[in-house]
Amino acid sequence: MNVSNPDGIRYRYRLNELDSGWSEPTSLREIDFTNLLPGRYQFQVAASNPDEVWNPNEAAIAFEIEPSMIQTRWVQLAIVGFIVLAALGIYQIRVQQLHRQFNIGFEARVNERTRIARDLHDTLLQTLHGLMFQFQGVRNLLPGRTDEAMKSLDEAISETEKALAESRDAIQGLRSEPIARGDLAEILMTTSQELAHSANGNQEPPVFDLIQEGERHNLSPTTKNEVCRIALEILRNAYRHAHANRIETEVRYGDHNLRIRIRDDGKGIDPNVLKAGGRAGHWGLRGVRERAARIGAQLDFWSEAGAGTEVQLTVPASAAYETARDHRGNTAL
Repeated sequence: MNVSNPDGIRYRYRLNELDSGWSEPTSLREIDFTNLLPGRYQFQVAASNPDEVWNPNEAAIAFEIEPSMIQTRWVQLAIVGFIVLAALGIYQIRVQQLHRQFNIGFEARVNERTRIARDLHDTLLQTLHGLMFQFQGVRNLLPGRTDEAMKSLDEAISETEKALAESRDAIQGLRSEPIARGDLAEILMTTSQELAHSANGNQEPPVFDLIQEGERHNLSPTTKNEVCRIALEILRNAYRHAHANRIETEVRYGDHNLRIRIRDDGKGIDPNVLKAGGRAGHWGLRGVRERAARIGAQLDFWSEAGAGTEVQLTVPASAAYETARDHRGNTAL
């Protein structure tokens, strides 16, 4: 090698584990390798003189690149394990969500059928039991007291018609499509018209007023179903049992809660019945209280004999409203 002319020296190199052959001759004395993976390497270099005569004795150096922490096998296995566990966790959460939704829907259906069974118990069974005694009385009046027997039969027929109407309304409770379609005010107005149309006997139906206040919100499906069922049950009781001249309903969409008030000027509810939570063998008051408890709502009754009844349902906004809002404004009906 001619050291008197160092600029004429050429070099060739190779990294055995990376290069398949020698590099092109170069005068550079520094070589950079990037993106080398962890492992053992051997770097070889050979030199030539200005006459391009290569030194047969190559210089070699071995070195090792240690893996970074994330490149170690145990860390990679830990990452894979974490991803698998995360996927299993997400799957379990989703399964639990679906299971919870199924249970909520199933419980709602069971509760609704329980309510209908209770309504049928209050109407059909008790009415039929009363009719049995009325027919027995008619039999005792025949044949000597025909006029009184006919009057008793007319009363029995009237009671039967009322029982059929109440049973039909209870069975119609199975159909939740109107609740799913309409908003709260529309449902209450439609129900009041149907109840007024099916008023007992020749009694003039009460005047019905409905007031809606505040910016109307979309109700969550579960809350909407329970709120509507509670309000409809209270309306049915007011139309059938209060003997009222006027029924007023107020729906107020507040920022902190949804409030519904239904009041009438009828005969009122016996304080002992309110205190006991309902009449023995009757499930109306118990049913609406159970529904209110399921959605975290507060249900209050005020009533005096001969002074009417007022019922207020208060539902927290967090349970009542969906995130999306209906900006159609306020409406007064």
